[in-house]
Amino acid sequence: MASVSPWALILGASSGFGEATSLELARTGYHIFGVHLDLRATLPNAQRIQEEIRSLGREALFFNVNAADAEKRASVIEAIEERLRQDGDEAFVRVFLHSLAFGTLLPYIAARPAGKADSPKNAISQKQMEMTVDVMGHSLVYWVQGLVARNLMRRGSRIFAMTSSGSTRVIRSYGAISAAKAALESHIRQLAFELAPLGITANAIRAGVTDTPALRRIPEGPELLARLRERHPAGRTTTPQDVARAIAALADERLEWMTGNVIGVDGGEDLTA
Repeated sequence: MASVSPWALILGASSGFGEATSLELARTGYHIFGVHLDLRATLPNAQRIQEEIRSLGREALFFNVNAADAEKRASVIEAIEERLRQDGDEAFVRVFLHSLAFGTLLPYIAARPAGKADSPKNAISQKQMEMTVDVMGHSLVYWVQGLVARNLMRRGSRIFAMTSSGSTRVIRSYGAISAAKAALESHIRQLAFELAPLGITANAIRAGVTDTPALRRIPEGPELLARLRERHPAGRTTTPQDVARAIAALADERLEWMTGNVIGVDGGEDLTA
């Protein structure tokens, strides 16, 4: 009996790092489960990605849901289990990528115009803070819990989560996201520790500053990208494809002893930051 082609599960599959990784893994032989959240205006891009994956001879099973919603998460995991069951007992999720970029870009402290009282609308709220850290940080744990509980990840599985240098540095509007990335890196270390006996690895990918839809939403993003282009040692900034190729390489079965790390994929950007 021929071996079953591996499956990857990508959270944030319709843009940026998630899109590039979905396509790169499809090129290297993976079928793709994709989770994304798109409205009518952006849905055609998600459909295009699925068509490209299928044109490579791979399956694409995408779910347009909120990845941070507990009920939606459970329904997606159930659907994944049902599909993998068709391939037999040897089928499981070989690669899981957490690449969710949805959070609040507000300062912690409200601006104080001269002669006027503070406006709470100018500062992050408790609800916004909790939402940002939950979506971009804690949801990693909940997805892994669900997958492992159903034996959908097992020996040989690889977990990757997208972090950034913002986890340790300050950008004016990045506070809540910075907190989420710091939490994400901590979760990766804990997951690596607890999953080591099962032969499942977990690593964070610290991409360089990359021109993605998420970066363009950060007020300082375009300016930061322009500055880095001028001083980057490689003469250009990171692309989603750079990161996707790195993830595909790191998924190699020979790297089973690499876990619990924050791996820089930035072409040397951090050397001059």
